Amino acid sequence: MEMPHNLTGENGFPFAQTLVFSSPPAPVENSLSFDALSPKDTCDTPLSNSTLYSSASSPSDSCTKPLCEAAPEEKAQYGEGIKYVSAEEEELACGWGAFTPGCLQFFNTPKGILFFLCAASFLQGMTVNGFINTVITSIERRFDLRSYQSGLIASSYDIAACICLTFVSYFGGNGHKPRWLGWGVLVMGLGSLLFALPHFTTGRYEVPLSEDVGVCASNQSLACTEAVSGLASYRFVFMLGQFLHGIGATPLYTLGVTYLDENVKTNYSPVYIAVFYTAAILGPAAGYLVGGMFLNIYTEIGREISITPENTLWVGAWWIGFLGAGVASLLISIPILGYPHRLPGSQRYIVMRVSEAHQLKDGSHKKASDPDFGKTVKDLPRSVLLLLKNPTFIFLCLAGATEATLIAGMSTFGPKFLESQFSLSASEAATFFGYLVVPAGGGGTFLGGFLVNKFKLRCSGIIKLCLLCTVSSLLAIFIFFIHCPNMPMAGVTQMYEGSALPGGRLNLSAACNAECGCPRDTYSPVCGSDGVMYYSPCHAGCKASRNLKSGKKVYGECSCVAESHRSGPGEAEAGKCTSSCAKRPLLLFFMFVVILFTFLSSIPALTATLRCVSDRQRSFALGIQWIVVRTLGGIPGPIAFGSMIDKSCLLWQDQCGEQGSCYVYQNSAMSRYTLIAGLVYKVLGTAFFIVACLLYKPPLAESAPGSSGTSENGNCDLQENKPSLQTEEEK
Repeated sequence: MEMPHNLTGENGFPFAQTLVFSSPPAPVENSLSFDALSPKDTCDTPLSNSTLYSSASSPSDSCTKPLCEAAPEEKAQYGEGIKYVSAEEEELACGWGAFTPGCLQFFNTPKGILFFLCAASFLQGMTVNGFINTVITSIERRFDLRSYQSGLIASSYDIAACICLTFVSYFGGNGHKPRWLGWGVLVMGLGSLLFALPHFTTGRYEVPLSEDVGVCASNQSLACTEAVSGLASYRFVFMLGQFLHGIGATPLYTLGVTYLDENVKTNYSPVYIAVFYTAAILGPAAGYLVGGMFLNIYTEIGREISITPENTLWVGAWWIGFLGAGVASLLISIPILGYPHRLPGSQRYIVMRVSEAHQLKDGSHKKASDPDFGKTVKDLPRSVLLLLKNPTFIFLCLAGATEATLIAGMSTFGPKFLESQFSLSASEAATFFGYLVVPAGGGGTFLGGFLVNKFKLRCSGIIKLCLLCTVSSLLAIFIFFIHCPNMPMAGVTQMYEGSALPGGRLNLSAACNAECGCPRDTYSPVCGSDGVMYYSPCHAGCKASRNLKSGKKVYGECSCVAESHRSGPGEAEAGKCTSSCAKRPLLLFFMFVVILFTFLSSIPALTATLRCVSDRQRSFALGIQWIVVRTLGGIPGPIAFGSMIDKSCLLWQDQCGEQGSCYVYQNSAMSRYTLIAGLVYKVLGTAFFIVACLLYKPPLAESAPGSSGTSENGNCDLQENKPSLQTEEEK
C-alpha cells in the first residue's frame, strides 16, 4: 500500500514523502529521498538490537503508526531525539526453539552471523577448492584414475549445485534463510566424511618396490592379474561426496549473501560480502598449505616405508583433511541454525535502501514489487522471465561463467601445472600454489569489496571496475607464452645417447639396459649424475643401491648413465631431477597478477548483480546466476582443462595394455593450451562486461533532484552518490 507520510525534522520543516510498504515478508522496494535534509533531520539514532517503529513491529504488519516515534523521556532529555522501538524481541531472538539464552544474543548481530558464515565458507573453500585440488594427483595414483575422471569428480560439485539452485534460491529466498544455511552446512560436512571413506574401505596401499626391487635384474614384471587393481570404481564414491558438497554449499553463496545484504546498510554490504568471500578464498589457500603438509605423511600412518615423498609412487595422507573438515562443518551448522529469519535492527536498513534495479521498457520489472509475488510455485516462471528480460543481469552471468571456467580449471590443475613446469613433488606444488592464492586470491577479493565501498560506486561504475580488472588479467595471461623446458628424460624426451626421439615416440629400451628386463608397470624416476632422468633405476641400468644418512636412496653401477659420461660407472639418485628454470620467478609473478585481478572483480560483479535486480528477486537472481556460472563454467571447466592436460601427456601409465594416469607432461604444450583457454575466456569476459555496462538502464530516481552528481542519462556513471538519508553511524 502507498500512503503519504509527513516527517518533521529538528527544525520543524515538514517533508511529504510516499513510503511503499510491502506485506510479509517483502522488503521495501523504494526508499526515502529528501531534497534538503541534514543527517540530524532524520530519525536515525541507532540503538543496539532495535528497529524503526512503524505501524507495527515489522514490515510483515500493516503500517498505521508513525515511522519514527520519540519517547517522552527522550524528548525531555534530548529535545527532539528519536528512539527506535522493537516489538519483535522474542521472534528475533537467537536460539533453538524455546531455548534462547541471553548469552547467545551477544552473537545476534550482523558481525555474529558474519563470523559463522565466514567459518562455513572457509571450510567449504578449504575442502572443495583446497583439499580436493591438492590431493587430486595422489587420488589419481592411489585409485588409478585419469585426469578427465578426476575432472569429473571436481565437476560433480557444480552438477549438484545446478540441480538444487533453483529450488533453494526460490523457496529459501522467501523462507527462513538461517535454517536453510545451517542444514546446508551439515550436509556439506557429511559429504566430507563420505569423501574420506574409500581410505578405510580399501586395502593397504602396497608400493610395488621393496628395497632392492627396481635395479637391473631379470623377470621383474608383475603378473597382470596382480597389477590391475580395479580401484577406479571408487571414483563414484568421490563423486557422491562431491555431490553432497554441492548440495550443502548451495544455500551458502545465495541465501548467505542476501541474508548479509538484507541485514546491513547498503554502503556496508560490499564490505561484509567481501569479508565473507575473502574467507571463502582463504579456505582454498589453507587447503593447499595444510593439504600439502598432509601429503608429506604416508597414507598408511605408522607404517615404515622405504620411499620418500619425492618418489612418484608415494601417496600421502590425503584423507586426513576431509575428516577434520567434516567434523568442523557439523559443529558450525549448530549455531547457524539458531539465528532468526532476520536480525534485530535490520528494518531501518530496508527502509533506507535505494533501488538501482535495471528498468525494463515495458515496465514489467514492477511486478517484483508486488507483496504477494514469489510466494508460490506459480510465480516461478514469471520470476525467471523477469530475470531473462534483464540484459544487464544476463551479461553479468555470462561474464561470471567465463571467469568461473578459468578459476575452476586452474584451481583444479594449477598444482599439477606447477608440478610439471618446475619438476616438483605433489606436496611442494600444492604449497607453492597456496602461497600464490593466499595473497592474490584473498587480497583481491577483499580489495574488490573495499573499492566499491570506498568510492561509493553505483551499479554501472561497479561494472566498469570489473571491466578494468578483466582487461588487466587479460594482458597478464600472455605470460603463458613462456614455459620451463622439460627435464631431459631418456627414452621420453630424448634418446639414451642424447639425440631427439624420432617422431616423438617412446623408446625406453637401449643397449645399456637390454639385459635387465625392465618392467613398464614400475615407474620410479631417478636422476642420473649426468643430469638426465630415467624411467626407473632398472632403465638406467643400475645394479646396486644404498641409502644415505639424509634418507635419500642412491643407485650405483648404472650402465646407461656411464655411457652418457663415457668415463666409468655412473650413479643415480631416487626422485626427479631438480629444475633450474630461470623463468620461474617471472612465471610465478604474472600468475600472481592473473589470480589477483581475476578475484579482484569477483565481489564487484556480485554486488552489481544484487543491485541490478529488484530486492525481492535477489536470492533467486543469485541462484539463477550460479546455475549459469556452473553450467557454462564450473562444470565444463575442470573437465575441459583435464582433457586439455591429457593431450599434453608424454608418458602414460601402462597396466597390462590399459592406460592409467599420466606420468610426464610436455611443458610447452601445457603452457600453450593454458594460454589459448585463458585468452578465449578473458576476451569473452571483457566483451560481456562491456555489453552489460552499455545496456544498463538505472531507475529514474538515480537522477532525481535529491541525488546530486548523477549523470544526466544515468548510464555508465562511476561515482555513487551518497544517499541523502543518513544515520548517525555514517556521520
